[in-house]
Amino acid sequence: SSLVVELKGFGKEEDEGGFLGFFKKKRDKLEAMKTSYAKAEVNVDKIADQLQKHELTLMKDIAMMDKMYDMNQQYHKELTMYIIAGKLRCKELRETELPRLQKVAQESGKTEDAQAANDYANMLGRFEKKLHDLELTRMVSVQMSPQIRMIQNNDSVMAEKIRSSIVNTIPLWKSQMT
Repeated sequence: SSLVVELKGFGKEEDEGGFLGFFKKKRDKLEAMKTSYAKAEVNVDKIADQLQKHELTLMKDIAMMDKMYDMNQQYHKELTMYIIAGKLRCKELRETELPRLQKVAQESGKTEDAQAANDYANMLGRFEKKLHDLELTRMVSVQMSPQIRMIQNNDSVMAEKIRSSIVNTIPLWKSQMT
């Protein structure tokens, strides 16, 4: 934005009106234009330096987003493996260990055995809750992938615009002014 404002604002000085004013200021106008160009060139060069710094930052961000995307994909795979393993183990415990403890409590009639079976059932319930939490986390991971790519794409577009300004707009303006 600063670059566009600086380039559009160049050479828009107040002109002396009338036919005599034109001849009267001819020599001074050339010097004023040279001075104005030098001032604008300095400002444009400062802006170009800032643009290059921003471009470098964007390029670093793009590389970081690539790493984040890869890490997110790996995280998603690991979460899926843990969820599958947890569900299998939970199913196995619900079908084998819990019925065994309930049978022991029923046969013995002891409150300690009944409490142990109840505690085990509660522990399995908490384990299933943790598995559900992992599934929610995995869903967040799934949603992050397109968001990461969208931000990365926006950074790429901005870096390309900056590069175009540095490579095309600024040199073209300088050559036209020269």
